[in-house]
Amino acid sequence: MERTGITRRARLARRVRLARRLVAAGGAAGVALPLAGCGLFGSGVTVTEPSVMTVSSGAFERGIMPHRFTCTGPKALNPPLNWAGAPAGTKSIALVVDDSSAPITPYVYWIVFDIKPATSAIQEGLLPPGARQARNSAGHALYDPPCPAPHGHSYRFTVYALNSVLNLPAGTSLQSAWTAIAAATIGRGRMTVSASPEVP
Repeated sequence: MERTGITRRARLARRVRLARRLVAAGGAAGVALPLAGCGLFGSGVTVTEPSVMTVSSGAFERGIMPHRFTCTGPKALNPPLNWAGAPAGTKSIALVVDDSSAPITPYVYWIVFDIKPATSAIQEGLLPPGARQARNSAGHALYDPPCPAPHGHSYRFTVYALNSVLNLPAGTSLQSAWTAIAAATIGRGRMTVSASPEVP
């Protein structure tokens, strides 16, 4: 049973409706939502060949996301992450967790920004000191644990090195965070993992 008490089908249907509204809003604002070459969803900004970073997590074995980080877990815990390779000139770090294979793509589960440049990890269930969260596709500024489809699903954890501190307010909109991250990206690393709905 899901921790919210809502059936998985109802939750997926709600996410489709939310994503459709986001797409409509993006179109009205002149913002394209397909993935851009920099790995961000159309921000109107093109980033050319950012430096390559590495992203890893000791919580993922053989590229599998444990159930405790999905909606079948008892709490909405974000997984721990580590990264390395931020280029010279990095002023802050941002993280985007998304699903590029959602019924309406992309679906964003988590955006964290203004992570201090000396930081190289996020601990399980914790936010780095001073970091802020933008609203996700569900409209909440927090980690939204994914609910894998019956056949399983893949999720992307992308870390961005930025040449500035964004200084956006906590809870800023999804579009404003995307645009600011894209404009400041000088490095990027990504880890893709899969998850299934079965409870062990």
